[in-house]
Amino acid sequence: MKTAPCKHQKGSISILVAVSLVALLGIVGLAIDSGLGYMIRARLDAATDGAVVAAGQAVTRGNNKSEQTTNATQAANAFFAANYPAGFLGSTATAGTPSVVFDNQGTVTIGMSAQAQVPVTFMQTLGFKVLNVSASSQAIRKTLDMAFVIDTTGSMGTDPTEPPVVRANAISFLNSFDITNDRVALMHFAYGTIIDTPFKLDSSRGFERATMTSQIQKYSFSGSTNSSEAFWNARNQMNKLQNPSSLRVIVFFSDGAPNSFASAFTFAKKAKACNNLVGTIASPDSKGKMSGLWRFDQLQTAFSSPCYDSDLEGDSSSFIPSLPAYYNAHNPTDTTFPIITNSPRVVTAAVTYQNVNRASRNLLEAMAADARNNNIYVFTLGLGPQLVQPAGPDNELGQDVLKCMANTPDSLPRCYNSKQPVGVYCHAATPGDLAPCFSQLASQILRISQ
Repeated sequence: MKTAPCKHQKGSISILVAVSLVALLGIVGLAIDSGLGYMIRARLDAATDGAVVAAGQAVTRGNNKSEQTTNATQAANAFFAANYPAGFLGSTATAGTPSVVFDNQGTVTIGMSAQAQVPVTFMQTLGFKVLNVSASSQAIRKTLDMAFVIDTTGSMGTDPTEPPVVRANAISFLNSFDITNDRVALMHFAYGTIIDTPFKLDSSRGFERATMTSQIQKYSFSGSTNSSEAFWNARNQMNKLQNPSSLRVIVFFSDGAPNSFASAFTFAKKAKACNNLVGTIASPDSKGKMSGLWRFDQLQTAFSSPCYDSDLEGDSSSFIPSLPAYYNAHNPTDTTFPIITNSPRVVTAAVTYQNVNRASRNLLEAMAADARNNNIYVFTLGLGPQLVQPAGPDNELGQDVLKCMANTPDSLPRCYNSKQPVGVYCHAATPGDLAPCFSQLASQILRISQ
């Protein structure tokens, strides 16, 4: 005997199915609308992150905190507007006013928040009409100490169109930094080094950009390349600071590998009265006789008689019988940087082109490594085609020295040290490439300062 279907049971199943469908739609809607919210949140995060970074770079511009705050605010708002398109995925976004806070030590803290609303579709079944998304970002612009070293040797002036471009771009580079909070020391070199403007050694911050601009505009270009003396002075400027900043950088700009160095030299017997005279001995650009001694604290001035019995451009070995064991131009007992060494280039005591040239390169690389070991970043900029042409007694590339100084990952294997600060090297093949190179260095310095 057949049993008739229960109409009441069919109705219960229909209700359960309907309720289940509503719940299922709610779950699906939650997943879809939540996914939409995540995409909006990611875009919002990226826009506020980039905005505070842009503000951190713009805050360096201006002659006072009011101008700097205005520049930072404008940069943040412009970056946010450009990177969060109106109506993105149907949302409406509102950016808050950026906060720019200066402390007494020169650190600037920049914050920005933003909100976005987006209408929901499936989640309306659960009673929601809009989804609210928010994001906030903060960047801290660290204090900066920077030594800016500029090569003013003769090779920089071979092309008469080059010096004006060098001066203009060096000045423009300084405009990237905060004259009220950053500290900058400026120096230039040839046979010797001139410190144009040293660091402020008291507790005050900032630098005189107008003064440095005037100094750079007066640069003339002549003399040999005593790079290690310039770097020693940059490093010494850093060491003198009693209250160093959280970020320390040496920016070294040159158009060639070093071929000279300074030290205290022992003279031949007939010039014994001049023993321990500190000066620069220079090698030529190719194999030949050494010249010197030149003043290590001036650009191209030679010491006068009675310390010589040969013409200045003659053979220095006639009155300098051997090279010193260590670089001791500033301290006669200093043994930090060896001259006579087997590494990385072999240098003996003989006064030869090979030894003077190799010692010049060894000293520069060793001083840069010592600076990085003290948590100082080294950024280098090379100008001209000669840097990528083999030269010197070992047919080395000049840019390899600059890469070693900066500790770039593509430097020679013997140079790169992942435990030390990694800097940047940029090669400007022509004077026209200087502007983007200086811009790259400034951007990278400002990036690591945040």
